Amino acid sequence: MTDEVKTEISHEGRRRVLIFLNEVAGGRKLVTAARELDDKDADYFAVVAPQNQPVVGQLVDSDEVREGAQSRVDVTQAVLSSFGIESEGAVMDRDSALALDDAVRATKPDLILLSCLYEERFGLTRKDLVEWAKARFDVPVEHIAVRVDDDAVRWDLTHTLVVATRTVHSPELLKQLKGLAAERPHRYTFISPRSGDVGREEVCANLAATLAELYREQIDATGQPMSPESFHAIKNAIEHYRIDDILISTLKGQQSAWLEDGLIEKVKEITDVPVEHVESSPSAAPVAVGAGAEG
Repeated sequence: MTDEVKTEISHEGRRRVLIFLNEVAGGRKLVTAARELDDKDADYFAVVAPQNQPVVGQLVDSDEVREGAQSRVDVTQAVLSSFGIESEGAVMDRDSALALDDAVRATKPDLILLSCLYEERFGLTRKDLVEWAKARFDVPVEHIAVRVDDDAVRWDLTHTLVVATRTVHSPELLKQLKGLAAERPHRYTFISPRSGDVGREEVCANLAATLAELYREQIDATGQPMSPESFHAIKNAIEHYRIDDILISTLKGQQSAWLEDGLIEKVKEITDVPVEHVESSPSAAPVAVGAGAEG
């Protein structure tokens, strides 16, 4: 971490909460935990993500890896901001343990919220990152699991992969997602593959707005903003997440590069789960986050 970043995210004399992200942005349980802390005595939040290699998206270019980490930070900050929680963010070392170590030294937190997909996937020499952190730091470490263990045996919960970029915050898509969740409990995992000239900041803002709206309805969802090429991103998601169905959203009444490329047919060939195609309006005007296709 650079001295500039250390100065930016370090504040003396304030009660601090460090939110450390791996692989995905947000999560309703993470936001709920932050809101509960904000209602008590926490008055400073830092959001940090390592430049790690997500299992979904096949990011290989170093610039893309950094952009992916920055997007996870930006989306999470924007979701927190929508609930009145301001935070500062930073992107760290590729190695999760080194990144967490640097973040703790920089922010001197009173509490660490560690958001992970699967505990066994993190840490050095196959050591669990959560247990490593609890043993290493002299402040409480709370593991906010992105995938709750009980979900694996909850047959009443439908896990839907939502693929959307230009339409990720469209009224039609949101209405459909809320309607499905009202009929049966759902957990949504969003991926937003690159799409034409849609910028990273715009996608992050729209995804954050959608996550926040779902959280207000008590609907669980996480996001992987700006994963690369659409088919490989979906293929990786099918391999690494529990998925009961897939919803692919494209622009209504407009030519679709995804459809022209036969994306839906390709996805149906590699999975037995239902694949639904929905057409939606473009996303509503986003609220800018951070600094810094088709669907």
